[in-house]
Amino acid sequence: MALNTRSSRRRIAVSALALLVIVAVFVVRLVDIQVVRATELNDESRDKRSVPTAIDGVRGDIVDANGVVLAGTVMRYDITISPKNAKDFERDTDAGQVTVTVAKAAAELGAVLGMSGDSILEIIRQSLTDDPKSDFAYVAKMVDTNAFRAVEALKIPWEVPYRHMARTYPNGAVGGNLVGFVGSEGEPQAGLELGQDQCLAGQDGEEVYERGADGVRIPDSTVTTKAAKEGGRLMLTIDSDLQWFVQQALAEQAQAAGASWGTVVVQEVKTGKLLAVADYPSVDPNNVNGTEERDRGSRAFTASYEPGSTFKALTAASVIDAGQADPLSQVVAPYRIIFPNGANVNDSAGHGDLNLTLGGVLIESSNTGMSQFGERLGDHQRYDYMTKFGLGTATEVGFPSEDGGILHPWEQWDNQTKYATMFGQGLTTTAVQLASVYQTIANGGVRLPVQLTEGCKQADGTMTQKPKTDGVQVVSPAAARSTADMLEMVYQRGWLADAWKIPGYRVAAKTGTAQMPDGNGGYSHGYLVSVAGFAPADDPQYVVSVSLADPVNQNSSAASAPVFQEIMSQVLKKYRAVPSGAPAPDLPASW
Repeated sequence: MALNTRSSRRRIAVSALALLVIVAVFVVRLVDIQVVRATELNDESRDKRSVPTAIDGVRGDIVDANGVVLAGTVMRYDITISPKNAKDFERDTDAGQVTVTVAKAAAELGAVLGMSGDSILEIIRQSLTDDPKSDFAYVAKMVDTNAFRAVEALKIPWEVPYRHMARTYPNGAVGGNLVGFVGSEGEPQAGLELGQDQCLAGQDGEEVYERGADGVRIPDSTVTTKAAKEGGRLMLTIDSDLQWFVQQALAEQAQAAGASWGTVVVQEVKTGKLLAVADYPSVDPNNVNGTEERDRGSRAFTASYEPGSTFKALTAASVIDAGQADPLSQVVAPYRIIFPNGANVNDSAGHGDLNLTLGGVLIESSNTGMSQFGERLGDHQRYDYMTKFGLGTATEVGFPSEDGGILHPWEQWDNQTKYATMFGQGLTTTAVQLASVYQTIANGGVRLPVQLTEGCKQADGTMTQKPKTDGVQVVSPAAARSTADMLEMVYQRGWLADAWKIPGYRVAAKTGTAQMPDGNGGYSHGYLVSVAGFAPADDPQYVVSVSLADPVNQNSSAASAPVFQEIMSQVLKKYRAVPSGAPAPDLPASW
């Protein structure tokens, strides 16, 4: 009996010891899990159930001078599903819980997205065929907010939305060639969208949400780990109402004249701000593929050309500023001159010798007359004037792919180029550069930086990337005034005097006709015709420059004159420019 008792006690002791060992093991394991390795294991667990997603940094708007949005950002959503988790589920309704089958859920989802339920079931089937563990498949991309809300209202547990920012252009083609566009993935591709990306681009943030074993997002589990930052608002100097008018007027005249392309630039004299920059053909950034690739940029900035006779105003201002002539200075202008260095210069149409003043040279647009005045300056001296007027380099705008034009160093001029550069040949300018030349003359000889933007307004209200506004005195006020007076004579007495009259205002303007390059180092049979001028001439406020390329129905400056008159009239009316109160000067054209 005693032996049995000792045996029982031994078994109890062993069992108790074993139990204590087992408990100790569990305790040690529990301490290890919950204390020693808690952080490590929690991190591993979180990594397995946590899903990081990007928070898009909103791209900034592009707005006109009055705050009208030309490019903005809207929210769009991708609707996705988890095929492996596509199962029947319970839905709470007013009548209680009801079972929603996969087929019914697919039909409901399809009804919202404009798809059939069968097509969604096919997405599920194909995804699982390709990968039985498939956890992701697209149903629809870039749906709008209304569709997104309707999808979310269905409360399908295996449907997951992903939001995206999409670019929209509320005014369509208005300013489209300037504004540019972005690609399907939001990457900037052209225009100010590309050139001002530093201002516009937002900075993405990040958020993390947790999902259960079934792959479904756990409600209220989303945590923002890095806040997104909005892009800046790009403030333009462009007036979208005027821009629309200018584009319409340009398109109508370009089509009537049969021009292959055209540009119009409207610039404010006393600020250098561009109020409108129109291109024909134009591009709608909402439908980029609707426009040929070659027509999607802004030729006003990117296509330089020989300016022809509009350039003679620059030569006249330079000669006057250097003290080598005045509006009454005289020359005899034959149809053709062969200069001592062998350069052969002729006018556009045959005529006898003309006794012309400098003002008369501009009115008659005589190449031979202007060459005689231009040679009064040395080559280096004339080159310096041209560079001060802004030729040979891109403008301060820095537009993407902007063309600085061609102005070879004076040491490289051959005998013919020496004279050709006096009347707008042997060099090239862009439409914006030419407008800047006339802005300088209209502004008392002070060239102001060309402005297309006011700056970049950040989310906190601060303004960055403000453009420079300091001007440069290129020619004296007296030389600029004398040149303006002569350009008024061109407007009043030139061959287009009846075609571009603007009642009540004094206007200073000059026409130009230049051959177009053929791309092989020579000239084609086409012409680029242009008009540049400013008004009111007695107190200049606005410059308008018009160019039409190869107008097959009317290959002279007469093709540009009507649109110049229409646009300048609208500009003066829109901004309520005070009508001229004194008569224009009456300068002799001949002697």
